This record gives sequence, structure tokens and C-alpha cells, in this order.
Amino acid sequence: MILVVGANGMLGRDLMSLLGERAQGIDIGEIDITSLESVLQVVGALKPDVVINCAAYTDVDGCETNSETAMAVNAEGVAHLAFVCRELGALLVQISTDYVFDGGKGTPYIEDDYPHPLSVYGESKLGGEMNAVFSQEHLIVRTQWLYGLHGKNFVETMLRLGAEKDTLSVVDDQIGSPTWTVDLGKAIIALIDSGCRGIYHAANAEFCSWNGFAQEIFKQAGLSVTVTAMTTEELNRPARRPLYSTLECGKLTADAGFQPPSWRSALQQYLQLRTQTHTT
Repeated sequence: MILVVGANGMLGRDLMSLLGERAQGIDIGEIDITSLESVLQVVGALKPDVVINCAAYTDVDGCETNSETAMAVNAEGVAHLAFVCRELGALLVQISTDYVFDGGKGTPYIEDDYPHPLSVYGESKLGGEMNAVFSQEHLIVRTQWLYGLHGKNFVETMLRLGAEKDTLSVVDDQIGSPTWTVDLGKAIIALIDSGCRGIYHAANAEFCSWNGFAQEIFKQAGLSVTVTAMTTEELNRPARRPLYSTLECGKLTADAGFQPPSWRSALQQYLQLRTQTHTT
């Protein structure tokens, strides 16, 4: 049995759907990963073969002022899961992020590149990676720029703003790969089923800026919106962001046989599914 922790979240819900009868899901209210006692009691009773940890504190700017909470959830919570997985002989799959890098490399990051987070969020997620290793069987999957049907995300924000305004300013100096949670879920399952261990990168293929992503969203959605460029510095958010954090996913394809689709084609599928969902 595969246990999805954080099963009601954006990635968790897609994983539950993709895994079907193979999975059991738990979320806040059923488990508190910041408590070793809770993790021992809940996960210990279920005795899963695999634990996929989708639970995280993902408010990047909020982490700057709530560093204790960020570390408790994103780092210490993983240590608790790793401890129990080690006791059970279960595989721990930890979902991580491009924010463990500083974005200064200038070319796509590979799994062996040295992490250097710029923010509390990035530090807390790197702590989670380091703690996941305590589980003898572990799989760390780094991803980025997630969107999906079951949570707040950039695509939904742009569609809402695009319906209200004719012109929007969007950051043009951060580069990455927009990633649909369904494709990430498929990558995770491929890695598990292929017996992969260690660190892997999983994101949709090709890359763009947030500005380019916004333009493509409006183009595919048939909205006439002018998207002007602004810099990260002008946006002036509390947490520092990596400017070029594209992830190289060749290892995923080589070891698990999964080739992520391009982000444009993934966005097209997402928008089609979104339309079907909203009209039924």
C-alpha cells in the first residue's frame, strides 16, 4: 500500500486519483507530522510499503516570518516520517523544490549540483531532503512551479486577473519550468515502480519566465491581455527567489522511462480538463 500524506492538497489529490486502489490518503486532522508520537501512531498502524510526503508549508514569503513553523513542517516533520519508515522498512518519497538552489548556475540544475538556498523556505526544504536520508529507503523528487486543479496556483490567478484587467505586469527575470501536478504525479509513480532511489528532478520539459508563462496562459485561454515585464527587484517580495532554477530531468527519463511533456502541451491539457470539470 502507498500512503499519501497531504492527500487533500493539489499534488496529493492528483496522486490519489492516479494511484487508485494502490493508495490510502491522510491529511491534517488525521496526522500531525510535526509530532513524532502522531506519526508513530498513524503510520505505524497503517504499515505502508511506501510513504509519499506531500505535506509542506509552501508559503514562501510566510516562511520568512514563520521560520519555526517552516522548519517544524518541512524539515523536522520529514525526520519523523523517515524514522518510522526506517522502522517499517518502507520507502519514503519526499517532495522537494528548485528553491534549494540559488539560481546562479546559468544552466539547468542536475541532481548532484550543490544546494545553496536563498530563503527560509529553501533552507527548510533542504533540511527535509537531508532528513529523508535517515530512511534507509528514500526517494527525493525535486520539482518547481506547480499548478493543478485542486489548489491555488499561478494559472488560476492569471485567469482570474485576466478576466478583470486588460494589462498585467508579471516578473520576467525568473526562469523555470511550469509543472502540472498530474505530470509530476506520473513521474513519481514511474520512479517508485522502477525501484529508483536517491534524488531525481521532475518537471515539465522546456522553460520560460513567469511573464512568458502568463502570456501563454492568456493565448491558450483566448483572453486578450497585455503582459508587461517587471523585475523581481521591483516586485520586492520578502523571500529571495532563485532567478534561473530550471531542473534537468534526464535522469528521470533514463532511470524510470518517463519523458515529461513540454510545459505548453501540459498547460493545454490542463485548460481542457479545467473546462470539462467546470462545465460538468
